[in-house]
Amino acid sequence: MATEKLDIMQTIQDGVRYGLKNFFPLLLMVILYMVTVWIPYLNVGTTIGLYKAVIRIGRGETIDPTAIFAKENFKDLSGFFLLLGLLYMGITVACFFLFIPGIVMGIAWGFAIYFFLDKKVSPLKALRLSYDTTFGNKWRIFFLGFICAVVIGFLSGICAAIPKVGVVLCLLVAFLCAAIMVAVEGVMYNFFSKKADDILEDKRVEIIEEIDEVITEA
Repeated sequence: MATEKLDIMQTIQDGVRYGLKNFFPLLLMVILYMVTVWIPYLNVGTTIGLYKAVIRIGRGETIDPTAIFAKENFKDLSGFFLLLGLLYMGITVACFFLFIPGIVMGIAWGFAIYFFLDKKVSPLKALRLSYDTTFGNKWRIFFLGFICAVVIGFLSGICAAIPKVGVVLCLLVAFLCAAIMVAVEGVMYNFFSKKADDILEDKRVEIIEEIDEVITEA
């Protein structure tokens, strides 16, 4: 079966729409995060809250800026830290092979944290889901990021060249682009999330069939 491809232009269009829709809530959320990020332990929950916000933005929802302080963000800190350890350790080891494998694995595992938080799977399963769902789409993910970087650089250069108000315009463009980039990542995750649901459903069917087979043989 052919691998379903990520639609780059549709992803960008949805990212622009959802990013603008959530611009002010996201800006307030980031401000709240920056104000409290220096507080130990709380900063872990707020960081998780930001990841969850990306998931909601990618689904076209309007986020609640105060959701980064939700108690549920602290439910599985051990799994969250274990996933981060496995993720960064694996990418670091891959970088020893002349960096390119590290970049590839960084893209392949780029949605693992979202799968862990959204699908309630183990850290290892989250890494596997991210790897499996992005299979055949890594170049598209890379190219999408490249396009966004070029556009942002181009717009920033134009704004910076405008006398007197250039700095202000650059800041405005930076905030807008940041919101759009967050939304683009969320839209990408939403695409791969649907593929993950199919994978998980297939696994459930296999397990049920194995159980039925055992019961029948018994």
